[in-house]
Amino acid sequence: MKNRWRAMLAFVVLWLLYQSAEGVGGRWLHSFPVQAGLVLSCVLVAWPLSRWLGYRGYGAYALTRRHGWQTWLPAGLLLAVLAKFAAVRLGLAWGVYAPDPQTASGGVASLLSALPLLLLSTFVASLAEDILTRGFWYRAADVHWRGGVVFVLASSTIYVLNHIYRLADGPLEWFTLFSFGLAYAAALWRSGSLWAAVGLHWGWNLGNGVVDATLPATVVDARMAPCLSIGAHLLMLLLVLALPTSRVASQVVDERQ
Repeated sequence: MKNRWRAMLAFVVLWLLYQSAEGVGGRWLHSFPVQAGLVLSCVLVAWPLSRWLGYRGYGAYALTRRHGWQTWLPAGLLLAVLAKFAAVRLGLAWGVYAPDPQTASGGVASLLSALPLLLLSTFVASLAEDILTRGFWYRAADVHWRGGVVFVLASSTIYVLNHIYRLADGPLEWFTLFSFGLAYAAALWRSGSLWAAVGLHWGWNLGNGVVDATLPATVVDARMAPCLSIGAHLLMLLLVLALPTSRVASQVVDERQ
């Protein structure tokens, strides 16, 4: 019971840091440095909290070097970036998007100069949310999930609810977020490593920035545009489910100190 209370307290700390990034840094102070700093603090504070919960490193979130980060992270990153480009290409072909060269910010040259910051910012933001909505519930919360389907559905619901500033956008937004959560949570469950979820999540967020610079477009059909993102994530979900379950996921890995 003591460990359960510790876990819940750790979650509250991480949740407050994460939500304050947009609430305080973005909406109140309108300061990107403050917003970025609060997101980064969420990732940094997750380490001592993991130690406090009795794990080594970031083990409380299934996020260690032993969990195949060398393969899961780059594979997910590449897959999601390609999925983002494919979705936009289809949207342009189907008239969901329209080319908008006026929004281009210098094309490839501008992208190369902005790429280091883009890589860092999208990685940190993706990692923070993956820890909060997936990794924590997979391990630190000490919940005995009755199979992968239950975990994936629960994590996807938590992911939707975590977007508290977008819930007012309505059911289509909820379903879009839920489809994202399905792909990312399934990647964690099948691999046993949060790095797999981070790779997909980071790749999609990074793809947004890369597409904006190299394939600028405006939305013509606001109802169909989210459907392309949903389709891309459901396709990634099918690919994840087609992979054999990792040995790490099929056994209890001791990450305690």
